[in-house]
Amino acid sequence: METRSLTLWLLAQVCCVALAQAQSPNVSGMWNVEISFAAGGQHSLRFDAQPDGKGIFVLMDPIAKAWGEIKPSDATWTRGEAKSLTFSGPMEFPLGNVGRDAGTLTFKGRFETSDLIAGKVEFSPLVGQRPSKPGTFKAVRVKD
Repeated sequence: METRSLTLWLLAQVCCVALAQAQSPNVSGMWNVEISFAAGGQHSLRFDAQPDGKGIFVLMDPIAKAWGEIKPSDATWTRGEAKSLTFSGPMEFPLGNVGRDAGTLTFKGRFETSDLIAGKVEFSPLVGQRPSKPGTFKAVRVKD
């Protein structure tokens, strides 16, 4: 009788471990995001992912602080298959001392670990007939 109980307990443990590994990591929380555009240019931002598929972007570039108050912008995120994730929202990058480049950032990535997301990013300008800027990104979870 003890062998049967032990076997059932071990089977339950194996099933729980397999289920936990199949689940995707938690998106919610603060992320430091580093962007590198293919044509040159790097940017840093903070992504605050909320549990309901919403979030907030805050540009963290040093030049952005010279503009004065940094204004957050609304973002959204959605889960894809397996460990994939898409998040996007409006962003304004500083151009020199007085200009700005407004557009939409769209990130498409995968969880490499529960604390690291990596993938491709695209910036689509709102003004003019300019093409979008492709690049790559890495997002690292901010630990408390």
